[in-house]
Amino acid sequence: MKVFSVIGISDSGKTTTIEKIIKELIKRNYTVGTVKEIRSHDFKMDVEGTNTFTHKQAGSSLVTVRGSNETDIMHQERMSVNDILKCYSQDFVILEGVRDTSAPKIVTAHDQEGIESRFDETVFAISGRIAAEIQEYKGLPAINAMTDIEKLVDLIEEKTFDYLPDLNCKKCGLSSCKEMSFNILNNNKNRNDCITSNQKLVVKINGKELSMIPFVENIFKNTIEAVAKELKGYSQNGDIEIYIKR
Repeated sequence: MKVFSVIGISDSGKTTTIEKIIKELIKRNYTVGTVKEIRSHDFKMDVEGTNTFTHKQAGSSLVTVRGSNETDIMHQERMSVNDILKCYSQDFVILEGVRDTSAPKIVTAHDQEGIESRFDETVFAISGRIAAEIQEYKGLPAINAMTDIEKLVDLIEEKTFDYLPDLNCKKCGLSSCKEMSFNILNNNKNRNDCITSNQKLVVKINGKELSMIPFVENIFKNTIEAVAKELKGYSQNGDIEIYIKR
């Protein structure tokens, strides 16, 4: 699952750019998911007076609304990007306005000041309104999604990579996952250099694989192997599979 974020100030062309990207990715037979960041502290999907609001007020920590054409699941907390993305399995997931992630980013802006306000080492392209006026910024391509969406999506296919969970474990020798993302974008590292690519232990909950740092992986692995060795039929060769039904 490849993940990237489109960030920029209001009315800079974020949503329009994402809309064009979604349509082009689907045209290329990819599946697409999206996550929208809303920065208003007053934002709520639910409103006072509804039955689901009553459920929430009574103490339900997870409220689900199921209709004929839509199912909405409402967590009563701000979830991390890592946790949110465990609910996705699409080929591409586009984050709109999400900045607290090491995922590659496209910046949309009105002007160069708008670019600079969102610019960091994980940015790989510029788009939005300013892309109609400039062709590059600090060596990065500026691509107008309205007139050249094929070129923009070509770049997305080239630059994005399987999601890099923000663990910041430093086991790769770098200071942060953002630094790893920067190095992958610049062809100094590849995605397999992240320890999450080399996990020998896979833990899934409801079909969703959990990411874990080596320390936690070793605790699980060593504990399971120690117990398994005492069982009749144990062999050092082959995989160990454990399924817990709840």
